[in-house]
Amino acid sequence: MRLLFDSNTWQEIFGSIRKNKVRTVITMIGVLWGIFVYIAMSGAAKGLDNGFEKQFESVAINSLFTWAQSTSMPYAGFKTGRQLQLKLGDAQVLQNRIPEIEYIAPRNVRGVFGGSPGLIVRGQKTGNYAVYGDYPVFTRIATKKIYDGGRFVNDKDIENARKVCVIGERTQEELFEKGENPIGEFIRIDNVYFQVVGVHKFTPGGGFESDSDIYIPFTTYQKLYNTGDRVAWFTIAAYDTADVVQVEKDVKAVLKSIHRVHPEDERAFGSFNLGEIFNRIMGFANGLTFISLIVGVATILAGVIGIGAILLISVKERTKELGVRRALGATPREIRYLIILECLFLTLLAGIIGVVLGAAVLNLVGNLTEGGDFPYTNPTVPIPWLLGALGLMVVLGVLIGLIPAQRAVSIRPIDALREE
Repeated sequence: MRLLFDSNTWQEIFGSIRKNKVRTVITMIGVLWGIFVYIAMSGAAKGLDNGFEKQFESVAINSLFTWAQSTSMPYAGFKTGRQLQLKLGDAQVLQNRIPEIEYIAPRNVRGVFGGSPGLIVRGQKTGNYAVYGDYPVFTRIATKKIYDGGRFVNDKDIENARKVCVIGERTQEELFEKGENPIGEFIRIDNVYFQVVGVHKFTPGGGFESDSDIYIPFTTYQKLYNTGDRVAWFTIAAYDTADVVQVEKDVKAVLKSIHRVHPEDERAFGSFNLGEIFNRIMGFANGLTFISLIVGVATILAGVIGIGAILLISVKERTKELGVRRALGATPREIRYLIILECLFLTLLAGIIGVVLGAAVLNLVGNLTEGGDFPYTNPTVPIPWLLGALGLMVVLGVLIGLIPAQRAVSIRPIDALREE
């Protein structure tokens, strides 16, 4: 430890580096490139991870959507091409038969998938917007950010089929004056007056919604559009520990059983499994991180080995100098420590430069992608990963440094003094 703070030790280290400047720099590039690749690729994977988490932050990860289509196989006396229709009671059956389902929300909509939107009127202003019929449980699956002072549809609204609505932020801008508070005001939805109880902020990833959608109680929607117990689709969230792919299969199997559809008919019910897609994306990001780890460690190891080779050559060139040090009383431990310290210094110096360059590139990429449509956010490397990489470099630097250090210790003073 005394040698670490000895100015003479560092003078010798820097003197050795100056004698082989080009060779040393070229060798350090190996370590620098290794840590740079590790930082850049790990940060890129983290940015992708963060981007998709932000994209889907408003919706449950283990969620899926399912809807009815038409049959493609005859079954139980029914012909091919029978148009199926989800029913409100199907939700309870699914909940009872599939314990992996945490939440299930029946949903109806007017103005999406080719249907005509609702005609919305307030005073002299009119507009056509999608109108959703929803239960409060929907917000357990896809969070709706409601501006201060407002709320979403609640159980009392459902029970009493209240004529209340939650409008979108763009709907507010187009139907209300600037600065006007819409909460408590009335609008007409297809000639029926509804009281505004909330304004929702648009959050992508929650399904098919936009910033102008209007939400009303499911029971009110039934009466307004005379839909009875018909349901357009189910939004389903499975428990975090559940296999969402298997849940999707189970949901379709139960629906086929309820609606008397051939078990092998794959066209009868459509679905979109958000959980499966998210898991694939996360798997890709994790794979990219793993690859960056392998490539980075391999490149760092190659660079550190190169530094060790340079020091072996340096030891050979400094044979006389090391012999003089031994003759003047330097112990083998001090010689070994000097060589290891030089190897460790070069390794860490190259590593720190690589970290700085990698961080600069990630910062540049983050600034270029900020606010874009591509789901990529805050490409950074977690501190534990960075410390782990630097720790690995320290270990490798010490281990590789032992080779030239042992070579230096093995030099006998009498032989060194005979060198020309």
